[in-house]
Amino acid sequence: MLASGSADNTIKLWDISTMNCVRTLKGHTKWVYSVAFNGAGMLASGSDDNTIKLWDTSTMTCKGTLEEHTDYVSSVAFNSDGMLASGSDDDTIKLWDTSTMTCVRTLEGHTDYVLSVAFNGAGMLASGSDDKTIKLWDISTMNCVRTLEGHTKWVCSVAFNSAGMLASGSTDTTIGLTRIYT
Repeated sequence: MLASGSADNTIKLWDISTMNCVRTLKGHTKWVYSVAFNGAGMLASGSDDNTIKLWDTSTMTCKGTLEEHTDYVSSVAFNSDGMLASGSDDDTIKLWDTSTMTCVRTLEGHTDYVLSVAFNGAGMLASGSDDKTIKLWDISTMNCVRTLEGHTKWVCSVAFNSAGMLASGSTDTTIGLTRIYT
């Protein structure tokens, strides 16, 4: 199953084999910018309504709403332990315990919107920002351990591969590739 967020305030769930929409989830009051599965039947959605909703994909119901961001939520990502990270237009990253539905930490360091967040399998979180930087965070200490510079405009997307490479996409029309050693 795949999921997509939409400007019509919904999340669409798609059957991969037929490429058909099999379900529409409603609950956000503004655009849905980001969706992520955790591998254990939970889906997170981040929205322009400043919230994150957690959905049970077996029952197709909303399990709860996370409401601590003060501006829109542009990106959500799960790590393998079920922790959820969210990046926001409020210039922060929040880390969430989804079992208790609580924010366990707010990471500050970017000087502009946080547009993208991604975990690797080794305890690192990457965040891309309108401030033209990528920050690498050690989740065990909750500290920023490195700031990557080089893009000349917004860093809209960050993603890790299994070999330790970090890819970043920017509105400067470039893609950055960085090997991350942990």
